[in-house]
Amino acid sequence: MPSDFPYELLTDPKILSGFGSWEEEVYRDFMAFQQGDLSEADLKAKYVKTVAILALDMSGLTESAIEGGDLSSMLKVFDIQKVCAPVFLEHDAIDIHTYADDFISTFDTAGQALDSAFEIHHRIRKFNESDLAHGKHMSCCIGIGYGPVFRIGQNKASGDEMNRTSKLGEDTARGYETLLTENCYRQVSHRKDAVFEEREHESLSFPFYTAVNTGKK
Repeated sequence: MPSDFPYELLTDPKILSGFGSWEEEVYRDFMAFQQGDLSEADLKAKYVKTVAILALDMSGLTESAIEGGDLSSMLKVFDIQKVCAPVFLEHDAIDIHTYADDFISTFDTAGQALDSAFEIHHRIRKFNESDLAHGKHMSCCIGIGYGPVFRIGQNKASGDEMNRTSKLGEDTARGYETLLTENCYRQVSHRKDAVFEEREHESLSFPFYTAVNTGKK
């Protein structure tokens, strides 16, 4: 096959899947699409689904490791998982995945994701006030998105809405803050138990919103 790329490409689905990113079947289907043996419509019908995505990142983990050492920071991660996991389960998360101090969870609705975010912030505050908390208090930064994503990979959410959600939760939000993509905001803007504020950030090219729980129904 003519090509101006002078190096070998790795195209073995079994080897590629061994790296832990996508399943072997996904690689086979994407190759079939590139070769014209699978249509875009069929590919999306198989893998794309509209979901709400919640990306959670711990705040201050690096400082905790510097001040208290590696074990102290790992125990903080353990604590955050113990506090947050029950919330995701109670709000019927479709998928729950952790990596280091991050959580990625998906839900059927944006409302479930926002309820989870508000409850997580509440429970973390309560945990910090309890006898279980040791050393520096912990907090979480949360981003929420809503839209079509490819249900592939470790997080079962890949695509533009996932990228925006991750950017908000991991890089933009501060401790105890919940940020929403524009798609997510449209789904929950009618709620009486939250106030929303449109935000801008110099490093982001898309609009987003802060959501604050008012406690009103």
